[in-house]
Amino acid sequence: MLYAILCEDKPNSLPLRQQARPAHLERLQDMVAAGRIAIAGPHPAIDSADPGEAGFTGSLIVAEFDSLEEAQAWANADPYVAAGVFSKVSVKPFKKVLP
Repeated sequence: MLYAILCEDKPNSLPLRQQARPAHLERLQDMVAAGRIAIAGPHPAIDSADPGEAGFTGSLIVAEFDSLEEAQAWANADPYVAAGVFSKVSVKPFKKVLP
């Protein structure tokens, strides 16, 4: 089943995000290679694909897991969590309707 992982960044966490980004992306690439990522990316803090120093307000990952518990455990083990980037991480079942 698909699960939406909704993450909210702490204020002024851009330097932490930048430092942990390589490990975060490597972990996501493993999921992509396994065919388990439907979509993933950050929420720019401003209306721009490249927000620069404005940074990001959070991230969204929609991925396939066997259970809510597995999805939550995977989300909790993210390098951004370990680095203190996120103030909140929510994991919810997701039903894809379109496309």
